[in-house]
Amino acid sequence: MQLHQLPEQIVKRKNFLCIGLDTELNKIPKHLQQQPNAVLHFNKAIIDATKDYCVSYKINTAFYEAMGSKGWDILEATLHYIPNTHFTIADAKRGDIGNTAAQYAKAFFETLPFDAVTVAPYMGEDSIKPFLEYTHKTTIVLGLTSNKSSQDFEQLTVVPKTNHGNSSKKLYELVIETIASWATPNQLMFVVGATKANEMQHIREIVPEHFFLVPGVGTQGGSLKEVAEFGWNKQIGILVNVSRAILYAGISENFQQMAVTEAAKYHSEMSDILNRKLGL
Repeated sequence: MQLHQLPEQIVKRKNFLCIGLDTELNKIPKHLQQQPNAVLHFNKAIIDATKDYCVSYKINTAFYEAMGSKGWDILEATLHYIPNTHFTIADAKRGDIGNTAAQYAKAFFETLPFDAVTVAPYMGEDSIKPFLEYTHKTTIVLGLTSNKSSQDFEQLTVVPKTNHGNSSKKLYELVIETIASWATPNQLMFVVGATKANEMQHIREIVPEHFFLVPGVGTQGGSLKEVAEFGWNKQIGILVNVSRAILYAGISENFQQMAVTEAAKYHSEMSDILNRKLGL
C-alpha cells in the first residue's frame, strides 16, 4: 500500500491503529512456547484476531534479528501473512552512508517487500536519499521520539549555520524542517512520540501535510485524545502504534480474545474521533 492510500483505508476501517508485532518468545502464552515456530504461530494468531481493528502492522526487526537466521525467516513469513489491505512497516531504524543505505533500502523494499521503513537521520542526507529513491514506498524518519533520553540529543538547542539571524532551534525541529524538503508528503513520514504531545502541535506547524507515526500510546502512557488534538491534519495525518498493550493483553489460552478486546477499545475511541473530526 502506498502512503497516499492510507487515509482512505483509515476512513473505511474507522481507525488509525498500527499494531506492533514486537514478539518475544518468553512473553507469549506458555502453552505456545514449546511449539515449533511458536513466534510465527503467535503472530499469525494475533493478525487473525486483530486485522479488522487496525489499518497497519509494524514489525520491529530487532526482535527477529535476535533469533538469528530463523528469526529472519519468521519475519518474512509474518510479513507475507499480513493482508495487503494493511500498511506494513519495518521498524528497522537504519541509517548509514549512501552505498550501505542503498542496500538497506533494497532489503526492506525489495527482498522484504514492506510498504515503509523507519530510518535514523543522524548521518544526514546521503543516508536517507537511497530510501527516497523508491518513490512508491514510504520512508519514516525519526523526529521526536517518545523515550525519556530524547532530551540527550533530539531536544538540544542549536543555531543553524544557514541562519544569519542566529536564532536558535531545537535539533529535532531542524531535522524535521530540513528533511521535509527532500521528498513529498506522499513519500515521507515522521516519528513523533505520543509522550511529547505538546511539542507535536509545534511539529504539525512545521510539517502541516505529513503523516506522523506515533508510538507511546498504551504501555508508555501517551494520550490518544491529545495525539488526535495536536497531530491531526487535513489528510488525518496520524498513525498510532500500540504494541505490548495489545500483544500481551492476555497470556493464557484465550490470548486472542484478550487481544481483540484491547484492540477494539482503541478502534472504538478512534472511530469516535474520526466521526467527530470528519463528521461521518
